[in-house]
Amino acid sequence: MAKKITIYDVAKEAGVAISTVSRVLNDSPYVSEETKNKVQASIDKLDFHPQVSARMLARRQPQIIAVAVPTFTTPFFNEVLKGVKDEISKLDLDFIIYNTGSEDPEENFKRFIDRGIPDGLVVFSIDINEKVHKRLQDYDIPVILVGANHPGYDYFYWDNYKGGFIAGKHLVENGFRNIGFIRSHTKSSISDERERGFRDALKEGGVNLNEDMLVSGITRKHAGFSEEAGYEAIKILKERNAIPDALFCSNDAQAIGAMHALSELGLSVPEDVAILGYDNIKISKYLNLSTIDQAMYDVGIRSIQRLSERYKDKNIKLKQTIIEPELIARKSTKARK
Repeated sequence: MAKKITIYDVAKEAGVAISTVSRVLNDSPYVSEETKNKVQASIDKLDFHPQVSARMLARRQPQIIAVAVPTFTTPFFNEVLKGVKDEISKLDLDFIIYNTGSEDPEENFKRFIDRGIPDGLVVFSIDINEKVHKRLQDYDIPVILVGANHPGYDYFYWDNYKGGFIAGKHLVENGFRNIGFIRSHTKSSISDERERGFRDALKEGGVNLNEDMLVSGITRKHAGFSEEAGYEAIKILKERNAIPDALFCSNDAQAIGAMHALSELGLSVPEDVAILGYDNIKISKYLNLSTIDQAMYDVGIRSIQRLSERYKDKNIKLKQTIIEPELIARKSTKARK
């Protein structure tokens, strides 16, 4: 007996989501002509004859949401995605994770939505340009932004300027004067705002910033928010003869790499160099690493809760939330006697 062709076979042949096939079957306006043609070609090739139940897919309650992230292998995004997963498990929804990559995530994200759109989107740390905004408006689905802001969407946005300012102020108040900063490799609004806040805190505290003590690693993985980048940054500072008394790192992963490099140089934390990270990932507690907490797990939960609210009423008022960073002071930035 010949195998019965299903909507899943069509989706696989066309390289699109099942929900996209169902939209094409229902002549939805929320699919690009290119995608419609691709799906129709697969239907014709496979000689697919949809049942009524398949045609009803797009008319039922939302089923599939997509979560777009630059990477899902870093501790930061792991923690956020745990919150997403735990909250989605309470709802009658499936979800897919789309990795846009840390190099040109905006363009990769645009290519993703051009292939067809799910029933809802949660977009992490990807700036929404006007071209992408227009396309999302055409699709008319709920979209929640996390780590980015745009006036047309619900969003949860971290105050990176304040986080950088808190970090700089903490190091100044603990008596450090030669203070360095490990930047990310790739310029972004996140790293730029943290650096701006850090610089302003040092200036307010009367501390002159030595530009030789601002450095990024060589490794491009995760845009430079990695252990390797933190390790390399210390080696570069050593070559410059510019090892600071205290060091603010763009995230905890960098800080962990920096601590390892310092130990290889025979330097201790915080006796020789104080280290301050960012994110408050789980392991930072066990390394006694001072850091800036961003409540990542909680934000993951809240993003799905907001998406669920918008499913129930698409016309509710936009909720645009600024997440306040919090200093978690531990041994790694202990003030010297």
